[in-house]
Amino acid sequence: MRASFAGAAEAGLILPGVVEDADFAGYVAERLAGLPGVTAVALGGSRASGTQRPDSDWDFSLYYRGQFDPGELRSLGWPGEIFPVGGWGGGVFNGGAWLRVDGRAVDVHYRDLDDIEFHLAEAREGRYRVERLLFHLAGVPTYIVVGELAVNVVLHGELPSAGSYPDRLREAAHRAWLADALRTLGYARAAYAARGNLAQTAGAIALAFTQAAHAALAARGEWVTNEKALLDRAGLRAADDVLAGLRGEPDVLIRAVDDAVDLIRAISG
Repeated sequence: MRASFAGAAEAGLILPGVVEDADFAGYVAERLAGLPGVTAVALGGSRASGTQRPDSDWDFSLYYRGQFDPGELRSLGWPGEIFPVGGWGGGVFNGGAWLRVDGRAVDVHYRDLDDIEFHLAEAREGRYRVERLLFHLAGVPTYIVVGELAVNVVLHGELPSAGSYPDRLREAAHRAWLADALRTLGYARAAYAARGNLAQTAGAIALAFTQAAHAALAARGEWVTNEKALLDRAGLRAADDVLAGLRGEPDVLIRAVDDAVDLIRAISG
């Protein structure tokens, strides 16, 4: 299959329906790897873990050293939205692109190798911070990019090894995430539930369950790269039952908060 699209790939053409799934990752990686400054390309998300659905998008991390010009990505001719470096808040998720390639949805994430190596060293010492990021209830821990090193599939170049989950991070992240979850619920009980504020109470409970899931997975030494399956992985799917049937009545909301505390403590040991 590679030989059949090589010439068109060199010309930057879109080939709707031509590239089979088995060859698609290599096709995209080859093009991304040819951009100036790019040293490695990895496949992430459900496609890397083998848990994808037929309609799942394709996630690629583009690693560079020094500088990367997103304009070079535009030169490939793939339609979509291309953000500047730092366009997603300037944190560990420092930008990327939402593209259509051969009829498929493709997300490209920019990854600065100097930044990655810094967070790898920090994670080994049990240090991290949580950054606000759109579409993530609890934000993202900066060790998320270390988790990518551990679980993504390298398609081009070489990347640092994440190694085993650091013991110091396991302890620090579990303790901090769990404390955040319980504090969130404690505040929600007094400030929202006691006043019958349904929306804020429900939001706080959802946030606390997400924080608690981070805590549970850190305690088990399991990397997290997104929130999509976080509650299921942590054994917290019963969170849905806590939120079901809520009404804007203080006693109902207080009981829900207390149920959330009980469930979180039950999985925390």
